[in-house]
Amino acid sequence: MSTTTPEQDLGLKVEVLKDLEPLVDEMMAEHEAKRELWMPSDFLNPEHEEDIGRHLEELRERAKGIPDFARAALALNLLTEEGLPHFHRLLAVYLGQDSFWSRWNNLWTAEEDRHGAVLHDYAHDSRIFHARKIEEMQFEYLRNGFYPAWDKDPYRVFVYTTLQERATQYSHAGAGRVCDEYEPGLGRILKQCAMEEARHFIFYRRVFEGILERDPNNALVSAQFIMPAIDMPGATITGFKDLADVVRRSGIYGPRDYLKIVEEQINFWKIETLDGLNEVGRKAQEKICGIPDRLKRIAEYVETKSKEKTFAFEVAWNREFTMA
Repeated sequence: MSTTTPEQDLGLKVEVLKDLEPLVDEMMAEHEAKRELWMPSDFLNPEHEEDIGRHLEELRERAKGIPDFARAALALNLLTEEGLPHFHRLLAVYLGQDSFWSRWNNLWTAEEDRHGAVLHDYAHDSRIFHARKIEEMQFEYLRNGFYPAWDKDPYRVFVYTTLQERATQYSHAGAGRVCDEYEPGLGRILKQCAMEEARHFIFYRRVFEGILERDPNNALVSAQFIMPAIDMPGATITGFKDLADVVRRSGIYGPRDYLKIVEEQINFWKIETLDGLNEVGRKAQEKICGIPDRLKRIAEYVETKSKEKTFAFEVAWNREFTMA
């Protein structure tokens, strides 16, 4: 059993994060060197000599073919990205506004801001949503806030962000594959967002790898609380449950995908083979290694119980559609 107090544990975690500063500096430099900085206008503006009116007319004609289930998935992706103020605040609170981590938080926020912007601008130009309704949903989502149970544990922040960034990458990529069939321009936008989420995922995963190397027992204890299930960022969006159900039924993102994500991180962090742990660390290790079996049972249960269902969303003009 641990003989340290919560205050001592937090103090150790703060010191570990400070020790990671050289690694973070190196990763940020690598990240920016490999990244090609894009802007929403790169995807949305007409070519130099193309008539803006014709450009919008052709865009709207293509977008008419996007089915309502894909519009529901896109609404969820868009609103999740527009919740950026929640996540900048959470990272600032849990990692410190005056620490070197603020440099990463500001860079990450600047990069993520373009995701919501390009999706919002695309939706405005293409008219794929009821404009007032998507704006009302965004307003309510921001007003509702987002308060995950991280207990001011900076280690949990990096477990959560690793899993969440990977899940968001899956969601954008999956929605992109669906939309590309009907509107390739939207497919390209979602693919670009997914690629950037992948780079952010790699950053957070490497940070937690560094934490595991320096403080494995406390790192595993933190991970065991986050990995069984994560509240996706849009959990407080009005109608989230039905929107997420559409995303699952469409094959864009669901329990099987989260299972893959968890298994991937267990393997990458080599959690099963970590040794030299104390009793608390070993118990956390055992619990984490049992999570995939639990997630498999959940996925099987959801698939077995799933029945045909009819949906209608105000953001898609309440048109009914049925999914298996």
